[in-house]
Amino acid sequence: MKTPRAERLVDMTHYLTDRPRTLIPLTFFANRYSSAKSSISEDLAILKKTLKERGIGILETIPGAAGGAKFYPYILEREADEFVNRMLKAVNDETRVLPGGYVYLSDLLGQPSILRKIGRMVATEYLNEDIQAVMTAATKGIPLASAVAEQLNVPFVIVRSGENKVTEGPTVSVNYLTGSSNHVEKMELSRRSLPTGYNILIVDDFMKAGGTINGMKTLAKEFDADVKGVAVFAEGRANHRQVSDFTSLLHVDTNLDSGEVIKVRLGNYKENIFRGKENRIVRN
Repeated sequence: MKTPRAERLVDMTHYLTDRPRTLIPLTFFANRYSSAKSSISEDLAILKKTLKERGIGILETIPGAAGGAKFYPYILEREADEFVNRMLKAVNDETRVLPGGYVYLSDLLGQPSILRKIGRMVATEYLNEDIQAVMTAATKGIPLASAVAEQLNVPFVIVRSGENKVTEGPTVSVNYLTGSSNHVEKMELSRRSLPTGYNILIVDDFMKAGGTINGMKTLAKEFDADVKGVAVFAEGRANHRQVSDFTSLLHVDTNLDSGEVIKVRLGNYKENIFRGKENRIVRN
């Protein structure tokens, strides 16, 4: 029996948004709702307009026998600004400052609604990139990497430090220089967790000098991976930064001479996500 349009629109929206960056053939929807392809095309046109106007995402429609529809999550600049300013106020709290100039963020990065927003922001920056995996370091970056991976609909891999655990199987390890203490540390990744030659995105919660992120970039080379970018929730002040190309939502300064304990300002997300060399929201 043919499914009424109102029901089709609800179900199609759920199906597409639940499977980002996945091509869904028109024939699939036509069979699912016992409807003509022409009706499905009209439905997709409605969804395409509404999703974009509401700032939910881009619905790419691909014509031809092998065509269909593919949903790309993104966020409007206005919504991103409102969210980051809310995070700025939440982080700008002297009780969050930890030894070594780090900042407590686990309560914020443990909230699904916040993680989803960050995931959408990162997905917007890489709207036109073929990201195949997200990489992060254990343990605080895991929730953030999971949220980004969900929006990109790709797996995420966790780089671990210390001794190899039997549950990881064979691993690849590298030594790296920490940014803050200039100590040599070791990080490793299971051989089975990342296929050779993947395009990857590195994600972490907080970066100071960038030693850990630089270590992950070195480890990625061992898998012949192409690091397409680095995204962090917050960056701290550093006298010498090992990583220069990255996107941050917040800049947090805890090394102040003015008597203040912490000072938070906007990171470089506006320039990188919404003011880049190309308009990333270009899907047809």
